[in-house]
Amino acid sequence: MNDGTAKTANDGTAKTAAIQEMYPYLCVRDAAAAIAFYKRAFGAEELFRLTEPSGRIGHAELKLGPATLMLADEFPEYGFRGPQGTGGTSVTIHLHVANADEMLRQACEAGATMLRPPKDEFYGERSCRLRDPFGHEWLLGHHIEDVTPAEMQRRYTAMFK
Repeated sequence: MNDGTAKTANDGTAKTAAIQEMYPYLCVRDAAAAIAFYKRAFGAEELFRLTEPSGRIGHAELKLGPATLMLADEFPEYGFRGPQGTGGTSVTIHLHVANADEMLRQACEAGATMLRPPKDEFYGERSCRLRDPFGHEWLLGHHIEDVTPAEMQRRYTAMFK
C-alpha cells in the first residue's frame, strides 16, 4: 500500500507512486494579459481565476487541450517572479499540436516572438520555438515520422560530425 510518501530505491533515487498528474505553473507579470494571450495564441479555455481586491491574480487555471496550465501574477514579496522579473527562463513548455506552422502563425499574430522557425527535426517532429510576451518559451511540434530511440541517437550523433 502506498501512503503517498517518497521511498528510496536501491540506487538512491526517490521513488513514489503518489504522483497522478503534473501541472505547469507559470508566474507572469500581468496575468490578465497573459490569459488573454494564451486564449488567442493557443486556444486556451479559462477555467477560473482568483483575483485580489487590488486586481492582482493570485491563481488562474486554463485548459490547453488535455492539459491544465496554472498561472499567477508576480508576488515579489514571496519570491514569486516571472521571467521578466528574473531576466529569463530556464523552462520550455512543449505543445504537441496538429500543425506547428499554423500554431506558430497564430501565436505570433497574438504577440509571440519566433525564436526558431519551423523545421523537420531528426526526432520525427516538425517543430519551432517561440517566446510569449511574458518571457516564457514554448516549443511547438507535430509528428512527421516514427523514429526509434536508436535511430534518433544515430541522427543526433551525425549532427555533430
